[in-house]
Amino acid sequence: MALLRTAGLVLAATGAAHFAAPGAFAPVTRIAFPENTRAWIQRNGATEIALGLALTARRTRRAGLAGTALYAAWLGARTARNAR
Repeated sequence: MALLRTAGLVLAATGAAHFAAPGAFAPVTRIAFPENTRAWIQRNGATEIALGLALTARRTRRAGLAGTALYAAWLGARTARNAR
């Protein structure tokens, strides 16, 4: 599907941006990951690149969708837990 392929490319580009401009992600990342934020920016960037690329290929799309859903749920839970 063209929409999922495009979404995957956008997600992968966002992941790459974590490495190109990590300071832009620090304020929001610090909420979910108050300790070792810089390392978490890099980990999240790598995860988003991998998931985004998985969404672009038909063969890995199903795993990419499952991984993206789990990643979003995990990030949401971390943010909710640490935002208190």
